[in-house]
Amino acid sequence: MEAERTLREEDLTRLGELAAQLRVDSIRCSTRAGSGHPTSSLSAADLLAVLMSRHLRYDWAEPRGRANDHLILSKGHASPLLYAVFKAAGAITDEELVETYRQFGSRLQGHPTPVLPWVDVATGSLGQGLPVGVGIALAGRYLDRLPFRVWVLCGDSEMAEGSIWEALDKAGHYGLHNLTAIVDVNRFGQRGPTELEWDLDTYRRRVEAFGCQALVVDGHDLVAVDEALGRARQATGPTVVLARTVKGRGVPEIENQPGWHGKQLEPEMAERAVDALGGVRQTRVTTPRPEPAPSAAARPPGQPPVLPRYDKGAKVATRNAYGDALRALGSRTDVVVLDGEVSDSTRADRFAEAHPDRYFEMFISEQQMVAAAVGLQVRGYRPFASTFAAFFSRAYDFVRMAAVSQADIALVGSHAGVEIGADGPSQMGLEDLAAMRAVHGSTVLYPSDAVSCAALVAQMPDRKGVNYLRTTRGGYPVLYDNDDTFPVGGSKVLRGGGDDHVALIGAGVTVHNCLAAADELAREGINARVVDLYSVKPLDRQRVLDAARDTGGRLVVVEDHHPEGGLGSAVLESMADVAEPVRVAHLAVRKLPTSGKPTELMDAAGIGVSAIVAAARASVPQRG
Repeated sequence: MEAERTLREEDLTRLGELAAQLRVDSIRCSTRAGSGHPTSSLSAADLLAVLMSRHLRYDWAEPRGRANDHLILSKGHASPLLYAVFKAAGAITDEELVETYRQFGSRLQGHPTPVLPWVDVATGSLGQGLPVGVGIALAGRYLDRLPFRVWVLCGDSEMAEGSIWEALDKAGHYGLHNLTAIVDVNRFGQRGPTELEWDLDTYRRRVEAFGCQALVVDGHDLVAVDEALGRARQATGPTVVLARTVKGRGVPEIENQPGWHGKQLEPEMAERAVDALGGVRQTRVTTPRPEPAPSAAARPPGQPPVLPRYDKGAKVATRNAYGDALRALGSRTDVVVLDGEVSDSTRADRFAEAHPDRYFEMFISEQQMVAAAVGLQVRGYRPFASTFAAFFSRAYDFVRMAAVSQADIALVGSHAGVEIGADGPSQMGLEDLAAMRAVHGSTVLYPSDAVSCAALVAQMPDRKGVNYLRTTRGGYPVLYDNDDTFPVGGSKVLRGGGDDHVALIGAGVTVHNCLAAADELAREGINARVVDLYSVKPLDRQRVLDAARDTGGRLVVVEDHHPEGGLGSAVLESMADVAEPVRVAHLAVRKLPTSGKPTELMDAAGIGVSAIVAAARASVPQRG
């Protein structure tokens, strides 16, 4: 193929012309927009000119083709360069590039998003592109078994991000020979020099320490870049091309000068720069075509899962039900699972034992775990990623950006709340519901028993967006029949009738506390409705309104979570426009917890049975 042929003089001329066009177009669109990052684009223009012309095997008319290579712009601020590549490939027009870049309603946004069919994931929050690329490469090597390659263009500033090194560590561990990172080492970040500037030897030693091949090149030497990319394709492990470049390359007035990050060239300077680069061009480039994917590479559909069944009243932890349901979902060949080295606690190990070929251990690398899930869904898989609820906080930016990428992933957090007991507050997820509710388009689920948990887990692979399910460590009685249904956005009434005095609203473990409280209240002649709001987002607003109406506005909301942003906030927000007076007693974990037994800790936090009884009693008018 052309990508493997030695460069000739006419090839070098053509590559030089393409690199100049990419620079010119990066200047033109950012100057017209009045903002952007042209200097960060100029430094990498030679790298992408060689990549797209010689090594990127891609069918631009079929961006979702299974055999296509993947190109991820991890340094997403260099979007002018990426969009200039799209123009050179004929994917967008010159008019769209220059007239709509960064404009309201344009698909050419300031940082790339998948609104463009040639963009796999949103980037711009630095340190994300390479970890996602690891997920795509995992799919290519271990699941699809196709020869496509993942190319990731990184900036040198983001090499200070820990997530980059988590990615390289996992790339080395899994021997991802189909992954190449190209680092644009132009030595300048936003406010000045980067940590290592042009110390490529230190970069090289660090990369090699993580089990990756490091190739150091002059990023403006077209022959050297071509040779390095060719070597990367033949590598037996992951490759990192460390390219020494000059920020602002091609515009002598700003080359290697500080203070130009994120600044467009003013029209007069832009005109001079474009003229010096040879003027506007409309060159079209034909990239190498991918080898057709063999028909045998198509993934078989698998079989519908047979969910586990549980005896009513049996004590089963919802984390166990998650593991059981996950193992059953393994009958679907599109379901894959990742875990952060706690699978024996989250119970993801049950899937790993049954389907080891679709389980990926991410070790204690929560950022990489979520990023790999995003990458796997790029290839059409339905990933589950699990760890302790508290530890998703480490990966929160990846969760946030997954929503920007419109990624479809399932996240499961175990060991939530003070209920976990003696391990203490460092292990207690008490912020997770708030964090996950805040993610755009997310779904947040918190089942109270094994039956509802298994039913909700079964729905997660077919839902759009970021889906989060919270599980409980301890075992609690099964409340529902195996054939009960649990639609997302729904709820269940476990106790109650037409003469309820107060409604006790919980989710997860607090549903059991509410039931025990209702029994105690009944002995006092107080009728308590018990509502299981297993779907925290979207919330069953009508169920809440009905409970408020039927009880004269007396609600007790109980959650094993901090008071901000969780179940109580969801309930209160749902009633913000209600004209009738509503009295809500909100019981939540308001003090810093300690070690102890689950019951002791819930009582101390004011979410135990006695606290619920007291709150309900206080809300009901004295009789007689």
